[in-house]
Amino acid sequence: MDRPDRPAGLNEGEGGVADGMHDVGGMLLPRPFQVVRIGHVGFNVTKIEQTLDFFCNLLGFHISDTIDLGALLPPEERPIDRSGIAFFLRHGSDHHSFVLFPEAAAKVAAQQLGAFPIEVTANQISWQAGGLRQVVEGNDWMQEHGRRVVYSGRDIPGSNFHFYTPDDEGHLNEVFYGMEQIGWNGKSKPGAVRDLIGYAAPPPIPHRSEAEELRFIADNGIDLDSGLRATLPEAETHDVDGVLLERPFKIVKVGPLRLFVKDVQKALHFYRDLLGLKITETVNWNGHICVFLRAGLEHHSLALYPIELREVLGLSKNTTAMALGMRVGSYSQLRAAIAYLSERGVEIRKLPPELFPGIDYSALAISPCGHAVQLHYYMEQLGWNGEPCPPELRRQVDNDHWPETLEPLTDSFFGETFFGPLG
Repeated sequence: MDRPDRPAGLNEGEGGVADGMHDVGGMLLPRPFQVVRIGHVGFNVTKIEQTLDFFCNLLGFHISDTIDLGALLPPEERPIDRSGIAFFLRHGSDHHSFVLFPEAAAKVAAQQLGAFPIEVTANQISWQAGGLRQVVEGNDWMQEHGRRVVYSGRDIPGSNFHFYTPDDEGHLNEVFYGMEQIGWNGKSKPGAVRDLIGYAAPPPIPHRSEAEELRFIADNGIDLDSGLRATLPEAETHDVDGVLLERPFKIVKVGPLRLFVKDVQKALHFYRDLLGLKITETVNWNGHICVFLRAGLEHHSLALYPIELREVLGLSKNTTAMALGMRVGSYSQLRAAIAYLSERGVEIRKLPPELFPGIDYSALAISPCGHAVQLHYYMEQLGWNGEPCPPELRRQVDNDHWPETLEPLTDSFFGETFFGPLG
């Protein structure tokens, strides 16, 4: 059977690389990299303290690092409090899975990078590739195909190598490799290594290993144990699958991301043809065509919606980010999370489930800046043939009546696994 993602007439048994194709780990691809998951997302916000409280104290993220972006502002506008600080947050062992930037400083940074539209508050949409060579060669390939790379190299909060390129509406996409992992002691790498191992351009390859780099850092007199450690938890009173936690749920994955776009076709060209995401499904909702794309086996990592839907759905007009998904560990945790957040004054909204194929029960929690976080527990998984489940075979969701328990689906316990203890 012909596969739609392969050019016709390409013989797998022939040696060498076909014209226009790239050898990526022994596989022939139309680009020199393959993104495998959405790694992290960042938002620009105005109410930094309230938003930090929402994501850390209510949702359970930990601060892994900070950068003072207030220095980008004119001296007379530099804040004396934390409103100029960028916060790198994590839910697991990845150094960061979510980032908060202060909007005033982010505006200045955006102007330096090419003045992205103010309503684009997603300051980074980050996709993990499988190796450093993919990032280095992908950086060149993007530019050869007429795309602007606004920044490349390596930043130390996270230690990941990357390049950044915007889509046609200004959403800044990062392709990265090598996210720093935070282990049992909860500490990130010391900030002092920034000038020692950072890069402002793609590094030469092959590059030294992480183990050799740590030895290099220690040989330069930097205490590897001097990094930032997250604040220890307060009272742990909730039994979450046999573990005592501060809240009755645990975020185990970030994504998918949902964007409002002015031109779905242009956006589709960028995310499918250039970044390499695959279309899983399209939905016609009341005359609006919505497109769902995936990076791995999950039904979708990114969803594109016509911007006209923003007003129809009553979502914030100040951002093109429709919602950022955050998966909790189970359906019972999802129900508990909604109750927990509601009791603490968080606005909870439920939108038509037809807008979210591949996810059944979910709800939006609205942050202090108006960004919507879509809490969910399940994402449909695709099999060997890359076909989604037919809509008529999916679980039917009644947003007005959520049952206490559900019958499991064939893939209810599948998908990306959360490694490590819950807390």
